[in-house]
Order: sequence, then C-alpha cells, then structure tokens
Amino acid sequence: MDYRKIAKSYTSQAIETASPGKLVLMLFDGGLRFMTAAKEGFSEENFMKRNETINNNLIKAQNIVAELQSSLDMDVPGELPGTLYKLYDFVYYQLQQANLKKEVEPINHAEKTIKELRDAWAEMLTQTDESTIQAGSFSSEA
Repeated sequence: MDYRKIAKSYTSQAIETASPGKLVLMLFDGGLRFMTAAKEGFSEENFMKRNETINNNLIKAQNIVAELQSSLDMDVPGELPGTLYKLYDFVYYQLQQANLKKEVEPINHAEKTIKELRDAWAEMLTQTDESTIQAGSFSSEA
C-alpha cells in the first residue's frame, strides 16, 4: 500500500473542503513547519545539504507569507489590513535575511510573529464556531 499517495490524497481533500478561515490557519501552520525545517537544516554537517535544506524551506515559508499577504482584503475598514500587511512584510524580510546570511535569529523573529498571528486566528475561528453553534441552537428554539 502506498501510504504517501493516500496521505497526499487526504491532504488534497482536506484543502479542497476547508473553509476560507481554516485555509488561512493551514497556511500559518505550513509556514511554521517550513521555518522549523529550515532551522533544523542548520544542524546538517554537509555544507551543500545544509544550505539546500535551509534555502528550500525558507523559500517555501516566504511563498506562504506572500500568499497570506496577497490574500488580505485591503478594502476592509480600519487599520487591521494595513497592520497585517506590514507584519507580513516584516516576516518576509526576516526570512530573506535568514536565507541570505544563513542565520537562525531572523527565523526566530519571523516564527514568533507568525505563531502569534496563528494563535489569534485560531482563537477567532473557535469563537466564530461557538457563536455560530449558539446562534444555530438559538434560532432552532425560537
């Protein structure tokens, strides 16, 4: 049995059926996973493999940050879209610097920012789900 094929199919199905809010959460999780993999690359002793691991994972993380940034709705009133845009710029820059200089510290800064955004997003989704459930049960009683 080809478990990789099954896992890929499962992942594809999860992405296709996820809500937009859940997709954003999946992007945050993917970015964090690639940052972790890049940091693990620093322990590789083979110079070529080390640089390749760091580079490939940081580029994947940068692509995710770029996707998060490009999906922002800048027409939403208030400061939130602009603030998020700047935070994503900061994270992207940190990942670039980490890749350019092959240093872990900029990854740590980027990772901390994305983790905080991810946790806030997850909390918002939880609260939204709870209010939807409560509203649904409330309307069924009326």
